[in-house]
Amino acid sequence: ELRDELLFRQPESSYLGDCPICCLPLSFNNNKSAIYTCCSKTICKGCEYANKLRQIEGRLEETCPFCRHPLSKDDEESNTNIMRRIEANDPHAMGHMGKRHWDEGDYGTAFEYLSKAAALGDAMSHFILGHMYSWGQCVETDKKKRLLHLEEAAIAGHPYARQSLAYDEQENERMDRAMKHLIIAANLGYDKAIQMLKNCYIRGHVSKEDFAASLRAHQAAVDATKSPLREEAANFFAEFG
Repeated sequence: ELRDELLFRQPESSYLGDCPICCLPLSFNNNKSAIYTCCSKTICKGCEYANKLRQIEGRLEETCPFCRHPLSKDDEESNTNIMRRIEANDPHAMGHMGKRHWDEGDYGTAFEYLSKAAALGDAMSHFILGHMYSWGQCVETDKKKRLLHLEEAAIAGHPYARQSLAYDEQENERMDRAMKHLIIAANLGYDKAIQMLKNCYIRGHVSKEDFAASLRAHQAAVDATKSPLREEAANFFAEFG
């Protein structure tokens, strides 16, 4: 019961949090932000664009928008920066490195980094570990550990974890719990969740009032990630890359 109270509490923000410069929520669209290996900060494209303009106008060296460290010249320097952050126990750097190895199929190394990052509270690492325990990647399949990691990711504001948990509840015919997961994910601005809720509303699994409230909350969350500067940046990068 206490676990459910924590699990079904609406997070204040998604696991991505805010851009550390403009303090606006980060979008789930990866094309609208970038991770800088020098400080492991995820910076929105609006602030990246503003920094680029400042450098062009002042004929300045290209540096990180947040920490002002010179940008990496190649992959080797970028990896050195990440390892420096990992040595400083930065969970985001550990998670980033773990995901890279996971994407490459190096599950043993991925598990090592992701486990350390998850222990420090990194939501993305919890999410990936949940799937590693589901698919038996470098570990024995374990439903309990899978569920634990997905729940930890969901509590931290990871909507994809919510979606996975909603699927589980639907398969177990516990629709009330599935709807709670989808509503929380939709309220964070996750598009797939609002589409799933729409289908559930058509089938009568969610009330008109709850669906309407989620539509409003979803739109508000999406709108919160927008700004004139971010729109200007999107147009700039679309034209010039």
